[in-house]
Amino acid sequence: MSTTTPRNELPAALQRAVSDVFGLESFLIDAHQEGVVHMFGHLLVDADEAYEVISHRLEMLDYVALFREQDDRQIIIATPGRIPQEKPRVWLAGVLFVLTILATLYTGVTWAWDPTRTLWQNVLAGLPFSLGLMAILLAHEMGHYIAGRRLGVPITLPYFIPLPFLNPILGTMGAFIQMKAPPQNRRHLLAVGVAGPLAGLVVALPLLVLGLSLSQVEALPTVIPEGQVLFMEGNSLLYLLVKLAIFGQILPSNGLDVTIHPLAMAAWAGILVTGMNLVPAGTLDGGHVAYALLGKKASYLTWAMVGLVGLLGFIWPGWFLWALLIALLGRRHAIPLDDVTRLKPSQIALGIFVLIVFVLTFIPEPFRLLQP
Repeated sequence: MSTTTPRNELPAALQRAVSDVFGLESFLIDAHQEGVVHMFGHLLVDADEAYEVISHRLEMLDYVALFREQDDRQIIIATPGRIPQEKPRVWLAGVLFVLTILATLYTGVTWAWDPTRTLWQNVLAGLPFSLGLMAILLAHEMGHYIAGRRLGVPITLPYFIPLPFLNPILGTMGAFIQMKAPPQNRRHLLAVGVAGPLAGLVVALPLLVLGLSLSQVEALPTVIPEGQVLFMEGNSLLYLLVKLAIFGQILPSNGLDVTIHPLAMAAWAGILVTGMNLVPAGTLDGGHVAYALLGKKASYLTWAMVGLVGLLGFIWPGWFLWALLIALLGRRHAIPLDDVTRLKPSQIALGIFVLIVFVLTFIPEPFRLLQP
């Protein structure tokens, strides 16, 4: 429960900090959060300009400023404290990066293994997969990191996850990067959210074209030898279109498919990761884009995507786990400090474009394993 207090009990410093850019009408002293003040009224200038002014002034008073809206009024919430500054753990990020290179190299060697070659020849054959995949993942994560740092968001270095045995398809569960505090506004949230997938895709696409140009169209085996497993990668619209452009036909079809080069396999995996991260739900990259576009209404989209991804589990069981993870861990959005400033038309167009990229890169059935 919050209680109202007489206007003359509002700290004079807070009143001075907002007076020239905010028409103060009333306020509340929060009874449950010590020192938190809710100020109600109307901004006298654009929200992004007001936030720059007020946040700086409140920071000098050891407050963090939050901008919110309720009905037709704006709310400034002054919260005691300071935004934390991230201290990068370079050694941990570096060790995990090296281990993930080794894990993906192990996976690449497994994919390319030929018993007629020497060990070192097989290691060299596995390098294109490892280096290609790591280049895509690194571009993705550094896109987030650089965008966050440029916009002043306290953000961790990317921490890669080497899992060569639990994920024998890729050798890794990718990487994670964490914002230690909310971004300033939806514009910044959009920028951080889209920078990763777009940077990764910029690297993945030329690698895919190069890798497929080194690949061969061959007849699918009619009989799979005992003890062997045939891996068939799934099609996204983008992957399907690139194969059509290079080989002049939709594949697989008519008993034919591409026996892909390890570099193409790495690029395909990068596109798979891009599509999964762009699911417009919760704290995924696509969820950041959805919140930037829709605000609080994005929560409805999150639950719709949980349901849709869950239904896709009947096509590929891995989606059951993905839906569960979103429902349990990722349904809360990263709400910006200033949730009043809206996107510019060009930023709305960028957000819509990235959602189209999601449609192009999403793979409903990532892969199938065919056995005798």
